[in-house]
Amino acid sequence: MTAASEIVRVELGSRSYEIHIGTGSLPQLGTQLAMTGAAQHVVLITDEHVERPHAETVAASLADVDIETDLVVVPAGETSKSIDVAVDLWTKLVELETDRRTRLIAVGGGVIGDLAGFVAATFARGISLIQVPTTLLAQVDSSVGGKVGINLPLAKNIVGAFWQPEFVWIDTAVLATLPEREYRAGLAEVVKYGVIHDKSFFALLEESIDALNAHDDAVLRTIVSRCCQIKADVVAQDEKETSGLRATLNYGHTFAHAIEQVAGYGEILHGEAVAMGMICASRLAETMGRIDAAVTERQQRLLAALELPTEMPSLDAEELIAAMQRDKKVAAGRLRFILPVRLGHVELVEDVPPQYVEGVLG
Repeated sequence: MTAASEIVRVELGSRSYEIHIGTGSLPQLGTQLAMTGAAQHVVLITDEHVERPHAETVAASLADVDIETDLVVVPAGETSKSIDVAVDLWTKLVELETDRRTRLIAVGGGVIGDLAGFVAATFARGISLIQVPTTLLAQVDSSVGGKVGINLPLAKNIVGAFWQPEFVWIDTAVLATLPEREYRAGLAEVVKYGVIHDKSFFALLEESIDALNAHDDAVLRTIVSRCCQIKADVVAQDEKETSGLRATLNYGHTFAHAIEQVAGYGEILHGEAVAMGMICASRLAETMGRIDAAVTERQQRLLAALELPTEMPSLDAEELIAAMQRDKKVAAGRLRFILPVRLGHVELVEDVPPQYVEGVLG
């Protein structure tokens, strides 16, 4: 890796793993994998937007250390997180004579990480997975923690598994090729970490607006590392959301998933929906007397400064609430939300009255 690099460790006993964070490190992935001494066959899964240059760079690094590599490309976009594409990939793995000694490497954003991770978790009852996230959102969130899955038409991420990677390889240099809208969407998840777990990190983001807008490499490494550390700490304590701690990572997501579904998958980016969802959740907390307006206003100012949407699109409130009722966090038909108590701390709130929810959707 480059001299400017960090390692964050996810502590899960025998399934612990490292997150390698660097700049310009993608060509060294093959060397890292060869150091394990066990890689003979790798299947790279990517999409048509990431194949060149990033997946090809990874493939070249594997060829340099004589690892047999097959590259499989799927269509880009949220619609690829489907059972039909998963079936295509399972079939392709059979054709490529994949077995349990094969490593599967996901090179792409959250869609590829979730889809390839789900395929890795289910093929041959589970094969080794390496996450190589190429979007900011995936680097700070979806590539870490082992949540993998696909969508159904009526619900996002409703079919899936917990499948921890062998390691995560993050190269912030790849963000230079990311469309600006995708980069902005990733910043929403960055802001989320400050709201839910670290008010000093939130303050750092407020101080770093210009650097973040300018894609400063040193600042990006710092924020990616801090987000990964927060998530690693949470996952180590509550890997499968049994205590409720990991659920706090879903701040804004109950609203966001409903927005994505009702608008039509792919119309609004996940991070854009999260930005709007966080403001909805904060306003809901205000309505319930849990916080004052200043907490919401501070989030809104930061998100707006990072050029993220904070106002709801014109979507039917009844459809949004119906979509929320199908969310994984619903318990016995009752709506549950992650709501702020103060900046840097959120809680899971049960049985929120639907009229309160409707009130913040307008």
